[in-house]
Amino acid sequence: MADRTYDVSTSEKRLVDEYAKRRAALRHEYIKQITNPHRHGTGEGGTVFDVGVQRFMAMRATEFDHFKPSPKSSLFGLGLVVIPIAVYAYMLKSWKEKEEHKYRTGQVAYKDRRFKFI
Repeated sequence: MADRTYDVSTSEKRLVDEYAKRRAALRHEYIKQITNPHRHGTGEGGTVFDVGVQRFMAMRATEFDHFKPSPKSSLFGLGLVVIPIAVYAYMLKSWKEKEEHKYRTGQVAYKDRRFKFI
């Protein structure tokens, strides 16, 4: 029986087939380059040069050169860095004030205090 898919149009099937051919050709080229026994003498250090990886590494190296601040990125940084630190500092300060108030008003005996040797 023929290979039929009823939920894919012929144009979509053609695009999928073209993608599979392109992928097979790239795979074949990669295998050809990686299994070449004479590639170590080419001066590339024995690695296969991948254009996509090179673009990605170049993008990562120059990421901050092309960064444009926006309200979304500012709010993201504020919510990820500033607000958690501020909330933690407020919680720590209020806890220390409560503990100090208990110590100064005599609600906690000296022998029961935490950090009495510091």
